[in-house]
Amino acid sequence: MTGQVIVDITMSLDGYVTASGADVEHGLGVDGEPLHDWVFAGTPDDGVILDETSARTGAVIMGRRTFDVVDGPQGWNDAIGYGADRNAPPPVFVLTHHPPRTWRLGDRFTFVTDGPRSALRQARAAAGEKDVVVMGGGDVCHQFLAEGLVDLLHLHVAPIVLGAGTRLFPAEDGRRLRLERVDVVSTPAAHHLSYRVLS
Repeated sequence: MTGQVIVDITMSLDGYVTASGADVEHGLGVDGEPLHDWVFAGTPDDGVILDETSARTGAVIMGRRTFDVVDGPQGWNDAIGYGADRNAPPPVFVLTHHPPRTWRLGDRFTFVTDGPRSALRQARAAAGEKDVVVMGGGDVCHQFLAEGLVDLLHLHVAPIVLGAGTRLFPAEDGRRLRLERVDVVSTPAAHHLSYRVLS
């Protein structure tokens, strides 16, 4: 039995996963931190969602821009990051055209240069019976959805309108997706929406 492929990402009410000005020092964009209030200052219900997702995750997929943020000086460390509270954090597969020569965070990262399907094959092999989580950025999450590679879409909708930034869904025409609602949990910090991707 294999786990599911899950896009898991936070966005604003107007569909942005970062504010404007996202870069290595501003991973969520300039003043975009309120997007992740549910992660760092949420309720116990927010914490349960985070803990359950982390426990089910066998491998993570991210894009190169997200990797540059998490590997940067203000990024992940032993206390902060995906699986930081676990003895064996999940392996991470980074989609990129040009792997870095060196990086700070060690051998849990594998750089994949031949596309989303290759990254998914490798992540599934590493995850075993656990889930593969596609965590960002927005472009990578959208690629996986558009190519029909996703079983579940978990959206954490923060109570903020950013007005600009990085979109999850592009403004131009894209693939239509049919979804079936699986779960909804609402807290003051976010609406947590889970959908099964039907087509």
